[in-house]
Amino acid sequence: MEDINAEGTVAAKSTVPVSNWQRLRASAVHLYTASGAVLTLLILIAAYNGNAVLALWLILATLIIDSTDGLLARRFRVKEFLPSFDGSLLDNIVDYMTYVLAPMLLLWSMGYLPGGTFGVVLAALPILASSYQFCRVDAKTGDGAETDHFFLGFPSYWNVVAFYAIVFDAGVWTVAAILVVCSVLVFVPIRYVYPSRTLTFRKLNLTLTSLWIVSYVVILLQMPNPDAFLLAFSLLYLVYYFGVSLYLTADMLKKPSHVR
Repeated sequence: MEDINAEGTVAAKSTVPVSNWQRLRASAVHLYTASGAVLTLLILIAAYNGNAVLALWLILATLIIDSTDGLLARRFRVKEFLPSFDGSLLDNIVDYMTYVLAPMLLLWSMGYLPGGTFGVVLAALPILASSYQFCRVDAKTGDGAETDHFFLGFPSYWNVVAFYAIVFDAGVWTVAAILVVCSVLVFVPIRYVYPSRTLTFRKLNLTLTSLWIVSYVVILLQMPNPDAFLLAFSLLYLVYYFGVSLYLTADMLKKPSHVR
């Protein structure tokens, strides 16, 4: 059978057979992604039991899964071997649970949000803002004519917000201010670095992100009294991340529209 490709010419469909082993590996990648949903359940149980440090360890596990499942999907050609399964939809569902719902419930249950109706409203702001962002077709740039990969708008890193709120034992009004500001930034078209895919400064981004993950681990090992120098180093990564994102956004705006 023949297809008409994007250029309007006739292209033959691939007749290369797919083995059961190839399908099994592709399915295993999807299962790996889906395991983040199970970890979300465990995060909520840890939060309910008042074990914030365990919850943060589990959040780290979801970060690692989300950072590696895309690489595995491309390595094992998941789209090609399981074309009837929407891995992108699965990834978005799991990401929303691990990056948005779990951190908000963790902050709420551990007392980092004001009580009463106002606290509910504050928790709802990131949930609503991220609902919008996760449904944007341009939330991740670089799939069409783009030559680089970014998140458009604050990339719903509420798990990172929860991490710093807990390790610094931040006050409820500090957390409230951060939630409001970051919720607004979801709608501001700043291009945020996609650490594993942004081409510009990619090696530096990956190196610093890896060091940040190491600092995350050591901080948790030192809880409840992490080293002040380590905390400062960890925060410097955030300064770099936001700084390079603003720099690359400004640089992109200087270019003619046809080369953006």
